[in-house]
Amino acid sequence: MFWNKIAHYLDPRNLFKRDKDSDVSLRMMHGVNKISIWMFLFCVVVLVIRWIGRS
Repeated sequence: MFWNKIAHYLDPRNLFKRDKDSDVSLRMMHGVNKISIWMFLFCVVVLVIRWIGRS
């Protein structure tokens, strides 16, 4: 159940989908959080690939 919520939150199809909340600043905060999490995961993958390449 916990992992399903995380998977739904990070689903790229929901990145710009309008939430039920009508507060614009809350929606923007969630959007920025999602983008930053995706950027972090991408950078971790790049670092792992570079680390494997040096071996």
